Amino acid sequence: MSEASTPAAGGEDRLPAGGRYEARSLDDLDAVGAETKTWTLGHDTGLRLDRHLQNHGGGMSRAQLQKLIAMGAVTVNGQPGKASQKLRAGDAIAMRVPPKPGSDLSPQEIPLSVLYEDDLMIVVNKDAGIIVHPARSYTSGTMLNALAHHFRRDAEGGGGEADALSGVGSAEARPGVVHRLDMNTTGCIVFAKDEASHHAIAKQFEHRTNLKCYLALVHGNPDPASGAVDAPIGKHPTIREAMAVRHDEKARSALTLYRVRRFYDGYALVECELKTGRTHQIRVHMQYIGHPIVGDIPYGGLPTGLPELQNPPEHVPGGRPGLTHATTKAEGQKMEAAFRERLAAAETAGDDSPLIGTPALHAGLLEIEHPRTGERMRFTAPLHDRMGAVVGWLEAHAHPRPGVTDGTHLPVPGK
Repeated sequence: MSEASTPAAGGEDRLPAGGRYEARSLDDLDAVGAETKTWTLGHDTGLRLDRHLQNHGGGMSRAQLQKLIAMGAVTVNGQPGKASQKLRAGDAIAMRVPPKPGSDLSPQEIPLSVLYEDDLMIVVNKDAGIIVHPARSYTSGTMLNALAHHFRRDAEGGGGEADALSGVGSAEARPGVVHRLDMNTTGCIVFAKDEASHHAIAKQFEHRTNLKCYLALVHGNPDPASGAVDAPIGKHPTIREAMAVRHDEKARSALTLYRVRRFYDGYALVECELKTGRTHQIRVHMQYIGHPIVGDIPYGGLPTGLPELQNPPEHVPGGRPGLTHATTKAEGQKMEAAFRERLAAAETAGDDSPLIGTPALHAGLLEIEHPRTGERMRFTAPLHDRMGAVVGWLEAHAHPRPGVTDGTHLPVPGK
């Protein structure tokens, strides 16, 4: 695949701070200095145009890409594209996109927990507090910066030439990124090292032939102990940063299977299996059934330490089933600041009691086919310290009871 970018003539960059300008017409795109990117497909992808563009849209959502297509900003073989058209080898695509903030993908020494690596891909147990690729105000300190350092270190240590990530998405500062995890979600994530591998793995995510399972620690004890949350998800109608269950044309179908693995006093450890891949899907669906994830402030979960574990709250903000809850940005910032103060005080006092203030959500299992051999490979990631400490305390002190075992994929940590 070849790719090039050229700026539109005469444009003035009026990009809002930290974000991407959303044009309403081709004239708007020209006014902000849009770039025209062109590339030719080297093989059949089997993807719709709008799906394919998610690898080239610089982090834009599918809805934003569909708007660009509708306004004629995307052509296929010189003709206006349609969101639903299937792409084939040899198709020449041109796409006009608004500018984005600058990004720095230079190597940074950020700890990585590598679960598997070969010449085609690398699988990492992502930690909380780090985003996958540059976006909005996060222009460095990402997983990609950590990987750049990892590859350079291996080369300098005598491992041969430095590895590189797939060029797919490189124009948008997200090379090799096949899928993403939220900033504070931990666990298995895979990156591709070349274009063929990237497309082979991405196709598995697209057609749901892979398997993704998460562990979530939630408030309360879900009843029934297993089930399916089949509820469409779209942008929250009033809170910009949040998603919500909504039943209108702005939502997309979303399906999560859940199975309670362990019951505790006031809490439960739940295995969640994604059947779709919507933004914040597990977080929204767990809140929708009245059991928000511990530490998930935006969706009504609470920061949790020893006092809360010993005396579980009877009511949590997101604990009303069937109702969508989202904390306002201002209120969320207050709660996050209070948690940071609490964390700092504990560190100063040398208190190592369990304490978590980010979502207790962990991508514990990823199963994919190897892009070259087709071998089915299963990767499991151990819990990181904070979630592990909370679950460990509950196992020791909160009268653990077994949950369901049928259809499960992940072991209970520490069992």
